[in-house]
Amino acid sequence: MQPTAPLFRRLRRLALTTKMVNGGYYKGTGSGSMGRHTKHGGYVLDYAKVRTYVVPKDLKDFKLTPFVTKNMELLKGDFEGDPKGGLSGERYLEKWKNENGMD
Repeated sequence: MQPTAPLFRRLRRLALTTKMVNGGYYKGTGSGSMGRHTKHGGYVLDYAKVRTYVVPKDLKDFKLTPFVTKNMELLKGDFEGDPKGGLSGERYLEKWKNENGMD
């Protein structure tokens, strides 16, 4: 069954997927290469391809603001009595069981 002509025109405007095209179509991520691979399995950076961002010199009078506030408080975890601190697997499992119940 074929779609009608108006519906077919609307379908053609959609972005291509790898299933719509025969072999050889690779969508990629848009990241681009920053260098090249060597024959020994390494990678050599080409600094002409590396993205560099220019930051304004005087940010005090800069009109654009960041998305995150500069007045954010530093939050510290409560790991009293645990020698491993925040990396303790036992502490994580204990917290998970308290929040989600026993499974």
